[in-house]
Amino acid sequence: MSVSEIAGLRPINLSDNPEKDFSKEVKAESGQDVSKCYQCGNCTAGCPYTQYFDFPVSQVMRLIQAGQRDTVLNSRAIWLCATCETCTTRCPCEVEVAHIMDTLRIMARREGRVSEKDVKTFYDSFLTSLKNHGRIFEMEILMRYNLTSGHFFADADLGPKVLAHGQLHLLPKRIKGKDEVVRIFQKFTEKRTKRD
Repeated sequence: MSVSEIAGLRPINLSDNPEKDFSKEVKAESGQDVSKCYQCGNCTAGCPYTQYFDFPVSQVMRLIQAGQRDTVLNSRAIWLCATCETCTTRCPCEVEVAHIMDTLRIMARREGRVSEKDVKTFYDSFLTSLKNHGRIFEMEILMRYNLTSGHFFADADLGPKVLAHGQLHLLPKRIKGKDEVVRIFQKFTEKRTKRD
């Protein structure tokens, strides 16, 4: 058994179907120059989720440099990234790695490539709540996520505990500026419609 097999890694042939403009596309969308990354590994060493990724963060950066669009946009890593910014703060080249991961997730979603359906479902639930109320309403997010994902009783045992401590509200709080948040969503939708 090879070291790669023991570590759960799969070999990638970097000469297979490289898309030479992929790193330029990522740079255009993120504003970050991935070519600055020299593979020091600080991002991977600091990432609290590396153990769950199919490719460590530094490998994702290298795959972008190598034009491996399909491998990157189909990876689990871009969906499991919590955008905690540890990678960004540790980068000696000042590459905003977390922003690149966000950009990759947006690109993958636009192309219908979602390797982690539950993560997408959570994002959708979160954004719907924000759009509906101008802020997040935890109860709505929880209910919408559980119903949409099919995890009907996920974390049901936590409900009574957080309700008893007043940490979860049954009705959304009203806020000033809700209309401005709605306008942000409308502008985004208009912009996306024009681009598509």
